[in-house]
Amino acid sequence: MLSTQNYTDLPDSENLQRICKAVAALDAIVSPEPEFRYYTYNPAWDEQEAVFEMNDGEGDQMLVLFRAGGCVINGYGEGLDEPAKEAVTRGLPAMYQEFIFGEPVNSIGTTFCLWTTEQGEWQTGELTTDEDGSEDMLGIFDGDPHTYVDWAQEYYEPETLPESGISAEAVRRVYAGETLTRELVLAITKHVPNWEQLSQDLTDLQYPFNFKQQ
Repeated sequence: MLSTQNYTDLPDSENLQRICKAVAALDAIVSPEPEFRYYTYNPAWDEQEAVFEMNDGEGDQMLVLFRAGGCVINGYGEGLDEPAKEAVTRGLPAMYQEFIFGEPVNSIGTTFCLWTTEQGEWQTGELTTDEDGSEDMLGIFDGDPHTYVDWAQEYYEPETLPESGISAEAVRRVYAGETLTRELVLAITKHVPNWEQLSQDLTDLQYPFNFKQQ
């Protein structure tokens, strides 16, 4: 399992961003109401910066900043002991300092932090505990479509999903960045209440789609 104790298998920054965008697109399909989405992605967080967010609505939260040259992950596990931030961010490159020590990260809190170096390698600061929430949050980044399928089918109401379950093949195609069609969407969710809204959501995510009837 991916965690701060075992992070060498995390994808590189480019592939991580692809996965993040795909997961956010999948959540936009399965959860039409934005306030109930677990995963979101903002490609226009700031000039040449994008942010992926995981928020379980109960205190666990993760933010991933993408910018030219790499990315940084901040995670907070509700109810866990929060270590000294200076320790878990020791060695953090200057280009990530404003994000990690600014808002909203400062108000959220930090139980773990990982970042890519100039060489593209993953790094973390001092580890004071192995219970930092990272194992629960980082798993979605393993690149395996079944990881999302298993999670979504447990998290979302069964009546919102196809009777045969979410198609792992459809999820794989989204992970690969394929253009979403109506057929592909309906292999992921049972019903789309508003195709125009989904189109807008995907436009905001900068994820390709074509919902024109063939």
